[in-house]
Amino acid sequence: MDILIIILLIAVAIKLISTRSKYSLHMAQLEGYDPELFKKWIENNKDKAFSLQKSNQPIKKPLVFTQRATRLFKANLFLNGLILLVPSIIYLSTKNVILYIVILIVFYLLYNFQSLIMYMSTVIMKPVEDKINMGFYVSAQKKIEAREDLNVIGITGSFGKTSTKFIVGTILSQKFNVLNTPESYNTPMGLSKVINNDLNSDHEVFVAELGAKVIGEIREVAQLVQPKIGVLTNIGPTHMETFKNIENIMKTKYELIEELPTDGVAIFNYDNEHIKKLADKTFKEKILYGLEETEKLNLYADNIVVSELGSTFTLKDDKGNSVECTTKLLGKHNISNLLAGASVALALGFSFEDISKGIAKVEPVEHRLNIINSGSGVIVIDDAFNSNPIGTKAALDVLGQFKEGKKIIVTPGMIELGEMEEAANREFGVNIGKVCDYVILVGEKRTIPIYEGLMETNYNKDNIFVVNNLDEASVQIGKIAKPKDVVLFENDLPDNYSE
Repeated sequence: MDILIIILLIAVAIKLISTRSKYSLHMAQLEGYDPELFKKWIENNKDKAFSLQKSNQPIKKPLVFTQRATRLFKANLFLNGLILLVPSIIYLSTKNVILYIVILIVFYLLYNFQSLIMYMSTVIMKPVEDKINMGFYVSAQKKIEAREDLNVIGITGSFGKTSTKFIVGTILSQKFNVLNTPESYNTPMGLSKVINNDLNSDHEVFVAELGAKVIGEIREVAQLVQPKIGVLTNIGPTHMETFKNIENIMKTKYELIEELPTDGVAIFNYDNEHIKKLADKTFKEKILYGLEETEKLNLYADNIVVSELGSTFTLKDDKGNSVECTTKLLGKHNISNLLAGASVALALGFSFEDISKGIAKVEPVEHRLNIINSGSGVIVIDDAFNSNPIGTKAALDVLGQFKEGKKIIVTPGMIELGEMEEAANREFGVNIGKVCDYVILVGEKRTIPIYEGLMETNYNKDNIFVVNNLDEASVQIGKIAKPKDVVLFENDLPDNYSE
């Protein structure tokens, strides 16, 4: 009889823990299943990690039960069951009724501190996952090695790499069968998945976005995709909590150029002060593009006209060739991204006319300064993907191009900027004050530096609204926005970020 009661008790406990553990699993997934990053999340979000109340905040990116998530979920339940089993076995051996109370206390601790148990599960599963991942990685690497006819283009940078990837793909698609990595697939596992599942013998070009958060990661993904052409888009202060300083970011991004073959082509954004230093020390074949110091560049844009509808410019090279270009993309920074795409096309033998035709076909990338038709006459600019100091200036420049209507910004500010985050957000506030008529700040504590920056410009406090989430921001927009007004959504924090 006792054993049946114990089995029933453990079954009920596991059922309750199973439900509660999904929140921890979700956060672990958003932290990339990295035990150290998940541990850091727990330390910085104790109220969320150990709260017994379900959050009422809307979920932006829900938990996805991938094969890896399922393995971690099962491993976590097994670990919980194992811990519960110990006092249960002792009770069955000793028949000491006090152990009933011990079992209930153990259950309470497991339930309450489920985030810590999930952390232990990530640690236990890491060697298993590393072995599985290595199998996918090697398989993908061999598949690329076997394709000598395949042109692989690697693109990296602190920002601009996703937009540049789609631009390159669009221009090259006029002549080649191109495979782009989707969305922001830029990690070893994301790239391995695309290569193993999607790359086939019909593809002539593979355009791969390469991402990194620590030194060595670009080398790892470059050795996987083995690019013949490498593009450095921009270097700036992103992921500063892991990189610590700009020098480490430069070193990491340059790993792509170091991994190019001797006959490879390195393409540099020469306007970026950090990339300029890297380009100057490179002795491989290279193409320099930009908008400044045009006498030193191989490819550049001239006669630039930027409006709220897009841009026109003349594409020129150092050999005297030129062609007129028109693009739907907003902002001067996107002309720089288009130049990166044009440089790749040039390296693959495209004519200027074909490049111009390709540029005209480039569509805005979702969440990167693309205009959304709200259906109400209010113009919405979606720049919700991962803000940085340069990107926020570009977004405000675009907002400033609009001649009619009130200008409204909705933002939680910038993150992952390390020690410079507070100062950068304060400067962001100063810049907002010069452009916007209304400001909606998402998150009271997080946006204090932006508020302080606004006060430095003597901004009208009555035109600043502080809300808790985007749902509340939408309600506020409904109260102040009228047709022809422009609303800029600048950055949107993932679910694992909080006040």
